[in-house]
This record gives sequence, C-alpha cells and structure tokens, in this order.
Amino acid sequence: MPKQDVLFVLTIDTEEEWLWDDEFPQHDCSVKNVAKLPEFQTFCTSLGIRPTYFVDYAIANDANGCEILSQFAKNNAAEIGAHLHPWCNPPYFGKTTEAESHVINLPIEQVEQKLDALTDIIYHNIGVHPQSFRSGRWGINGKTLSLLASKGYKVDSSVYPFYKNDFFSCLGAPGYPYFPSFKNALAPSNQRSLLELPVSAGFNIKNFELGENIHDTLSQPPFSWVKSIGVLWHSRLLRKIYLSPELTKSEDMATLVDQCLAKQHPVVHMYLHSSSLIDGATGLLNVEDAFTRICKRIENLVSHLETKANVRFCTISEAKVLLSNLPTKDSVIKLKEVC
Repeated sequence: MPKQDVLFVLTIDTEEEWLWDDEFPQHDCSVKNVAKLPEFQTFCTSLGIRPTYFVDYAIANDANGCEILSQFAKNNAAEIGAHLHPWCNPPYFGKTTEAESHVINLPIEQVEQKLDALTDIIYHNIGVHPQSFRSGRWGINGKTLSLLASKGYKVDSSVYPFYKNDFFSCLGAPGYPYFPSFKNALAPSNQRSLLELPVSAGFNIKNFELGENIHDTLSQPPFSWVKSIGVLWHSRLLRKIYLSPELTKSEDMATLVDQCLAKQHPVVHMYLHSSSLIDGATGLLNVEDAFTRICKRIENLVSHLETKANVRFCTISEAKVLLSNLPTKDSVIKLKEVC
C-alpha cells in the first residue's frame, strides 16, 4: 500500500519565560530564551522543518529577539505569527486575573486594541505582517475569529483539542484543520477567509470520541478523587496525548501520529514553547539540558513519521494554502485530494 501524503507543521509559542505558578509578568519580562533560537532554527533546518514562531509582545519588544526573528523571515526559513499574552500586551486594563489570562474571556474591544498593538510592533520591529495567530493559554471564540479575519489574518491555531478547564473548553472541536464558524469557533462552516489548524492531539485508542468521553467523565468527581486518569495512563489503557516534545515522550508521540494517520488527518501539527528551550524557566519540563531533550524527541518523531508517510514540511500559513479546498462539512479529507 502506498504511503499517504501529510503536511508537517511545527509551531513555537515564542514568549517570555517565567515560572507559570507565579503571577503574570507585565513589564520587564525576561526573554533570555531568544538566545537559543538560532541554534534551534539550525536544528530545524537540518531536518527540513520550516517552523512558525508565534511571537508575543515581550519578544517583539526585545531588540535581540527581533533581530534573530527578522533574519529567519528574510531567509524564508520560518514564518512569524502573532501570539497574544494579555498580561504583557498593551494597552493594560488592570491586573490580569487567571480568567483574563485567556483571550477568550476578554471583552472584544480589549482584544482588538491588544491585537492592533501586537500586529503593529511585529511589523515595525521584525518587518512582517503576521497572518497566523495563537491566543495565549489557548481558547478562541467566534468574535475573535471574525476580528482576526477582518485584520487580514489567514490562520488561527488557538483550539486545543480534547481540553477544557474552568475558563474555557475545546471539547467537541475537530482535531484536524477546518474553516470555523464565526458564531461557534468549534464548528466548521462555509467561510473560507480563516482556517483553524489545531495542534495534533488524541488518544492511544482508535476511537478518539470515546477516549474524550471517558477522559472527561473520569476527570470529574467522584472518579477524580481516586485518580482514575492516572491509573489508566500508567496501565496504558487510555492515554491522552499531545504532540509536544515538552509534554510527551517519543514513544507516545509516535503512537499519536499513527492514530492520526489511520484517521487520514492531512496535517501533523507539533508545538512547543520557546521558554522550554532553557532549563528551569517555566516548571513544565524539569530536566537538565531540556534543549537537547526537545530536539531529540522532535528528531525521533520526524524519523518515525517519514517511515509511515510522504512528509511535506511547511509553515502554518503555507498549510492553509494547501488545504484551501477542504470540504464545508465536518469531515476529513486526504491531502492528495487538495494539493
């Protein structure tokens, strides 16, 4: 049987570093991680990857970071997108609460002002009009999608499949690229101005919908009291997996990719945070030499994927062009039908 065609997209939330359990930083943000970007870009280039860097205000306001990223863009080695962190992105409207750290919970007027400020500083300091966007801490709604489209953005990647918390939910959203409704961000529609391209996520079982239902049920009391999710994970009966080298070991990422290919997903979409490229910056990946660990996991995943599929590496906006003929209904389409 011939290999199927698949796009590989790598996106990096390019942002300040701080311990995520601390208060949200507003001014004088630390961006030491930008020093690792040239080495990381060289690594990506060695594999044929052309990453997309979602840049937030703190990075776009840093001279060193802007010089590095503008060179990537000039060399056509990567794409520069926008990443909105409400807490460090002017204008400010008071101290950022946990709920307000999610763009989805802000008044649309505030989102527009912050988005304009972010778009402008990326253009003036990096020299790029960003066409792709990801919200800080995930989550998106129809009003924000409509705003993005009106500002010339072509791709959003704020949907975090199979996830919910007290402040937003992405449960029920497609786990593959779709053109979202501006009334319901988690549902496909007929509009063609803005593509939603979620990160790859799923379970180590074939039926993702069943996995989602089981995981959601067991995450709530009384099942959560006995840590049912942990029991299922360690027994390998059910694992929720995100395609991120910060969160997931190579073996589990390979399992997820196999499931996605079996479902004929046209895109494999990996993500990470630039802050994880330095040790001990966020509390997410507490290992020595995190940079090497991340790169090795990416290399292992790409090697595995290339044994299973014909891989085309592209940025996220390039993926939008290649997928512009996706069907209007909630269905998956093979890449060979749209290229």
